[in-house]
Amino acid sequence: IGSNIANILLILGVAALTAPLVVASQLVRLDVPLMIGASVIVYLMGLDGRLNRWDGLILFLGVVAYTTWLVRQSRREGKDVQDEYEGAYEEGSESSWYTSLLNLALVAGGLFMLVVGARWLVESAVTMARWWGLSELIIGLTVVAVGTSLPEIATSIVAVLRGERDIAVGNAIGSNIFNLLSVLGLTSLFAPSGIPVPAAVMAFDLPVVIAIAIACLPIFYTGNLVARWEGALFLGYYVAYLVYLIFDATGHDTLPLFSSVMGLFVAPLTLLGLSFSVWREARSRRVASMAKL
Repeated sequence: IGSNIANILLILGVAALTAPLVVASQLVRLDVPLMIGASVIVYLMGLDGRLNRWDGLILFLGVVAYTTWLVRQSRREGKDVQDEYEGAYEEGSESSWYTSLLNLALVAGGLFMLVVGARWLVESAVTMARWWGLSELIIGLTVVAVGTSLPEIATSIVAVLRGERDIAVGNAIGSNIFNLLSVLGLTSLFAPSGIPVPAAVMAFDLPVVIAIAIACLPIFYTGNLVARWEGALFLGYYVAYLVYLIFDATGHDTLPLFSSVMGLFVAPLTLLGLSFSVWREARSRRVASMAKL
């Protein structure tokens, strides 16, 4: 859950500040609605305080269906995409085989180093957080979430720097879908008594996940782009999320005031701004469509 929050607010925030991100139309039509649906399903499954094996089976079947659809969809790519890859990787070319093997080795080595580095970071951060007296839930939602999102952070930033700005968004959304369907699905499927869902997660963190997923629709819809100011908005909300968790864990006196400001002013203003952006985008598209007639 914490990783899903970090994937959108932190990763896309940092990536969009680096350069505006391109959003593929498929993400708006299919992947983001699927992420919203998966988030709602996990919330409904957790109402009894536990994800049992049947819940895990349903979630896992969902990721199998989603992966199958992606594979079939990739086989129906347009001729221009196929020609691009055929030109880049000519069949039977000795150099292309060498390049492919080298790329596979680099990917495997990079993944290994990312996993090892992330594990060291998480273990060290968990030890430090326990020294500070924070609960394991807070550690999981913050330190562990960021640690497990390090591969996505690295992938997104490198993709943006190389000009592949659409990869960053697809990477974050795809990771969230697989976290909900595959990670939670397999874990609850093989855990003897399922996965307990803390009441605090049901009361705050899962609703935040759903709200963030829903907020992606208007942000991605407007111009099929995540602008720098929207990246700053993501980062600002992630900082606010961390501040809330810290205030709540420490019982800080400022928590009620902070919650009131976020709930009564910041969130409504954000909703109003996103609604205006969607209205303006829909209006401009309608005008452009009428001009073509």
